[in-house]
Amino acid sequence: MPGKDYYKILGVSRSATEKEIKQAYRRLARKYHPDVNPGDTSAEARFKEINEAHDVLSDQKKRRKYDRFGDRWEQAEQFSEAGPGAQQGFRRGGTYTTSDFGDFGGVFDSMFRGFETGAGTGRRSAVTKGVEHPIEVTLEEAYHGTKRVLQVWGEEPCSVCGGRGKVREGVRSKPCAACGGYGRGMKPKRLEVKVPPGVRNGSKVRVAGQGGAGHDGVKGDLYLVVKILPHKLFERKGDDVYVEAAVPLVTAILGGEVKVPTLKGNLALRIPAETQNGKVFRLARQGMPHLGDSSRGDLFAKVKVVLPTKLTQQERQLFEQLKVSRPN
Repeated sequence: MPGKDYYKILGVSRSATEKEIKQAYRRLARKYHPDVNPGDTSAEARFKEINEAHDVLSDQKKRRKYDRFGDRWEQAEQFSEAGPGAQQGFRRGGTYTTSDFGDFGGVFDSMFRGFETGAGTGRRSAVTKGVEHPIEVTLEEAYHGTKRVLQVWGEEPCSVCGGRGKVREGVRSKPCAACGGYGRGMKPKRLEVKVPPGVRNGSKVRVAGQGGAGHDGVKGDLYLVVKILPHKLFERKGDDVYVEAAVPLVTAILGGEVKVPTLKGNLALRIPAETQNGKVFRLARQGMPHLGDSSRGDLFAKVKVVLPTKLTQQERQLFEQLKVSRPN
């Protein structure tokens, strides 16, 4: 196959899966990024090759064309029409630089999603995309609202070329090796994000301008995708919350007051006499807050009658008398 071997550049086999290609790309990109190798022109060239290889092999349609036409896959239609001889003399144009580095942890794993390739040409279109990052939130945090502090990579002018992309060498200028001629570098910074009350599983918290960036510098958004962790006491259904209320046997029979746990503390619940096990009481507006407004769901407390243990002799005699008077 003529031209560059993208599989060899990434160090994977031609039968490599999408996951294997992505893992190889991330590993190599971290190793050869210009910010990690300032002034190393060979690392800069290697980084560009790695990006170019991943750009093609991570896209199934492009990969099929590449497997057939080699690194001149972008002229696939012309080659098909003109025949094998027409493949000679073509050169692949364009370069590719990744600038989408999200959160250093989970968002960093999504750092290479911000670009697409324009069809039919060797130039890249500057398409911005949102970057998604999962976060885990307890039910209490979802009730009250919370914060998350992320370490993200923000774009800053390159410290070597001052954002110009070029440096002077004698009377001439040349592309800056530190940023690959891009003019900007990536620096880690802390970002505090508010998670509003009422979020659900799958809710997305939008952080404007912290997602992927195209070559025109326009950045997309970062979306924190919420996962609500299970709770040992409460079960959430929509914005309603379900919980068991422990009721002593005597209280269930004679009536009285018990404490019911809620997400903001215990509430007193009046239990009528002769309340049956499993009866459900509705406590209005004691559930989850509705996302985006002041209304709330309800709390449903299911009675769980607690039978007495370690009876005294007198208590046992009382139950024996009850058994005689009410055999059924």
